Amino acid sequence: MKVNVKQQQLAHCVSMVSRAVSPRSTLPVLSNILVKTDNGRLRLSATNLELGITCWIGARIEGEGAITVPARTFTDLVSNLPSDQVIFTLDNSTQTLNVRCGTSETNIKGIDAEEFPPIPEPNLEEGVPLNVVNFKEMVQQVAFAASTDEARPVLTGVLLKIDGDRITMAATDGFRISIREDEIPNAVSRPIEAIIPARALVELARIIGGGDETLIMTFPPDRGQVIFHMDDLELASQLIDGSFPDFRAIIPQSFKTHTLLSTSGLLKACKQAEIIARDSTNVARLNIIPETDETKPGTLEISAQSEQTGTSEVLVDASVDGVPLLVAFNVRFLREVLEVIKSDNVWLETNAANTPGLIHPQGDEHFKHIIMPMHIG
Repeated sequence: MKVNVKQQQLAHCVSMVSRAVSPRSTLPVLSNILVKTDNGRLRLSATNLELGITCWIGARIEGEGAITVPARTFTDLVSNLPSDQVIFTLDNSTQTLNVRCGTSETNIKGIDAEEFPPIPEPNLEEGVPLNVVNFKEMVQQVAFAASTDEARPVLTGVLLKIDGDRITMAATDGFRISIREDEIPNAVSRPIEAIIPARALVELARIIGGGDETLIMTFPPDRGQVIFHMDDLELASQLIDGSFPDFRAIIPQSFKTHTLLSTSGLLKACKQAEIIARDSTNVARLNIIPETDETKPGTLEISAQSEQTGTSEVLVDASVDGVPLLVAFNVRFLREVLEVIKSDNVWLETNAANTPGLIHPQGDEHFKHIIMPMHIG
């Protein structure tokens, strides 16, 4: 194998696939990156058996071949090479990859590519085309609410449902639920439902960029996997078995108090309250006060207190329709959902101190976020 590639493209590709490398594995090859020629392009792949990422880059290829090389060594080397052409030469007899760039030359000992786990190939004809920008925004508005507790694997995933031309994604950690709906370019012939690890979707959103290219999602039959494919990038992930909670049953059908706030104003107030609240389990009290007359507008008072740190109180102008209410929420949860809302104003809908609240952007019914209240001592 002899390959000639540009250092900038190689470094970008290596940084993407290295995110799927297994840092601690009993199989040494899982700590490696597969370097392989593939139909006139150079292919790099990495997997931890649950997540796999493949990237292709244009190259001048004079001989076919494949090898796996230690990910950390390869990543550090490529990122520190000069911005020039990189030439790979493989010695099959010693399984050594010679890397030359500018005035530098490095030999990396590898492992036979035959030991690298096979990565499934998608059937693109049966795939679901997705708009990259819309799908990336859906992931960003949902995946953050998934649990990180491996004791309940289902909650570490994101529920994805497609029915006709409607796509729904939902995630919950038991204390909040993020739901995003949208339309897809082409309706599916039969409904699709799967639980995809949130980590896999976060990695996908990180690497797919924001162009107008189409992302194709496929589910290989009887493999329990999902594959996301683009022209020069592919991510494969194991699915999570189990039943996702019926999140729609938790959404209140009506609310007694409707509070309209500036998204940026509320976010800034939450960040200030969180400085104190983070030392007291993130509890923040929200005192919702409706307008008393035309001269005194409604307000939202956010307060937090900690025996170790002190107290905080922030007032936010609000348009309040309904009854006054004192309710407590996890202020970190409030901050995280506000960070993924793009509209200028946001609705906070509430009923009582012991019932869930609903947060959603003004004028946008595609996104809903349910947040459970905290006990006020």
